[in-house]
Amino acid sequence: MTEHAPHALAAALLPLVGGPGNVTSVAHCMTRLRLGLADRGLVDEEALRALPGVLGVVDDATYQIVLGPGTVARVAPEFEALLTPGQADGLAARGERLRQERRERNATPVKLTLRRIANVFVPLIPALIGCGVLAGVNGLLVNAGLLPGLTAALAAISSAFMSLIAVFVGHNTAKEFGGTPVLGGAVAAVVVFPGVAKVTAFGLPLTPGQGGVLGALAAALLGTWVEKRCRDRIPATLDVLLTPTVTVLVAGLATLYGLMYAAGSVSAAIGTAANWLLTTTGALAGLLLGGLFLPLVMLGLHQALIPIHATLIDERGSTVLLPILAMAGAGQVGAALAVYVRLRHDTPLRTTIRSALPAGLLGIGEPLIYGVSLPLGRPFLTACVGGAAGGAFLGVFAMLGDPVGATAIGPSGWALFPLLAGERGLAATAAVYAGGLLTGYAAGFAATYAFGLRKA
Repeated sequence: MTEHAPHALAAALLPLVGGPGNVTSVAHCMTRLRLGLADRGLVDEEALRALPGVLGVVDDATYQIVLGPGTVARVAPEFEALLTPGQADGLAARGERLRQERRERNATPVKLTLRRIANVFVPLIPALIGCGVLAGVNGLLVNAGLLPGLTAALAAISSAFMSLIAVFVGHNTAKEFGGTPVLGGAVAAVVVFPGVAKVTAFGLPLTPGQGGVLGALAAALLGTWVEKRCRDRIPATLDVLLTPTVTVLVAGLATLYGLMYAAGSVSAAIGTAANWLLTTTGALAGLLLGGLFLPLVMLGLHQALIPIHATLIDERGSTVLLPILAMAGAGQVGAALAVYVRLRHDTPLRTTIRSALPAGLLGIGEPLIYGVSLPLGRPFLTACVGGAAGGAFLGVFAMLGDPVGATAIGPSGWALFPLLAGERGLAATAAVYAGGLLTGYAAGFAATYAFGLRKA
């Protein structure tokens, strides 16, 4: 990407979404530029999809333009800079009303809750990825006996974030649910403070980190609730002194004498259940998880898995669920390849597939989902067949004692290789994961080629 490419892409996007006057909010996640628009009828979606650099569009609570990881982080500030200063300053206020109206029309309470919980964890993904990759590199160096003077430093760098992840979860939770972020972080910090080892709850001494991210989430939610009640009841002259004190005290005591113990039990149960599920019913579990993940994504229910992944990473160092769920993307790639082969005379569709396949191989599935499989109908279902086959493949190896884990959430497809973790070393783990991808590609291709397209 050249130095001026982000600005050029932002400048090209703006008129296609209706110009500055139509934009009410600007945000971005790992792969998408998320826009609040006053009138979606002003969007030139056909031209938008055809614009080089755009991998797809998603019309949801916000209008989402898929640009891919890295690119979106560069384009978003350039896009926002093109708006007038007065407009940029008023984006949040103007956009909130429109977003709220759309949420009330299109979202159920369950989806809204899951989305807000996801908003707590999604901002943490870049740090999880960076630390996960460094941990993997450090593991290779240690196993090879290389650079012994560097490995201790790498271990400290890669582990520091995870040792304090509870604080970040607490900060983001309070921010998302309307509390003061630093108070959320302060309450959640209790979970990882070494001094909690001197505290006894339910007849047992607490352990620093007990309850993990779930404990931090619960502590910050309680702290936010207490803070809001204090704001309503404490006189303004005493608010600055009493509200933070009462919030930290009440939520902190509840965390020490209840939430840490309860969340620790839940976290341990999640780890035990995931291990039992794969070692006992691995093939069936893998088939169901890999086959149902794409529909879960379409319904927005996949967001419920984010805190589960984070809990497994915090408790056990990796999540064994993510590699299996990543097989859904492999099935999607296989289905798209079958469509490409079968529909030789559909030049526009083949062009879409060619442009979207590289992103699909790296685990960014939106361009293939919204540009190919969903519009055609059947290929979406046959892609699920491919995901189920790949998931079952990994499930079989989990039953044989070779589970594949991931040290971070976010990437999938080929991009997950640097983040893999297993009990028999990286090479064996990577080989099993690669076998799952190939199985997903092949099954998705075969099912789509045979059943995914209507006969002319």
